[in-house]
Amino acid sequence: MREHFVRVEDKTEVSIEVNLNSYGYSDRFSWLLSVFIKFDGLDESREGFEEYLEVKESLIIELEHDNKAKYVGSRVVDGWSELYFYAQNSKGLQNIVSNSLTPIKYIFESNVVKDSKWDFHYKNLSPNELEIALIESKKIIFLLEDEGDDISIVRPVEHYISFEVPTQKNRFLNTMSLDGFVFKDDISNDEFENGIALIKEHSVEYEDVKQNIEELFIEIKKSQGYYEGWSTVLAKEIDV
Repeated sequence: MREHFVRVEDKTEVSIEVNLNSYGYSDRFSWLLSVFIKFDGLDESREGFEEYLEVKESLIIELEHDNKAKYVGSRVVDGWSELYFYAQNSKGLQNIVSNSLTPIKYIFESNVVKDSKWDFHYKNLSPNELEIALIESKKIIFLLEDEGDDISIVRPVEHYISFEVPTQKNRFLNTMSLDGFVFKDDISNDEFENGIALIKEHSVEYEDVKQNIEELFIEIKKSQGYYEGWSTVLAKEIDV
């Protein structure tokens, strides 16, 4: 399962694709193969971009054949597309890359290093808690749009938070200073007991949702809490 998100590093936006299914074989694949492909201009021509995607997927298929390597994700930054794989050993990997990319005349580089603890993956590809919340938000927004909803319409949105112990929850509620957020109810389920629901009226356009989650996230972490997501109702019938 591949997910996409954007991370800002040193004031530069990095577009990241991560294969969340990759964690299951981290104990057996300890060699990191990095492939860097010059990306300038590929987004200017739709035909060129589609060609690049075909090349990328062909390379992934070739490297994953016979379980030689596993594709774990990519990063697009500073005019380069960076593809990352983990393999059981380093033998022949760079030859496969060269045989795949040289005939197409892409500018590319590749290297293989030992990374048995998957340090690179966890630092540079794995989404953090906030990034996961934003990934899940995009899925909810997609479902709303798929239902024909006008996501620009302001409506009540419930945001869910959990804490490990009641004192953390109480501290958060007593010190919360967030414009527009109002406590709605205590909640609990099989995953957590010390949960709360906050409610705020805002649109569910991505940038609006992102801004509200980021503001809430800062306050949550002051009390060692966890953001658990949000929900809302369809707004087709809301008067504007």
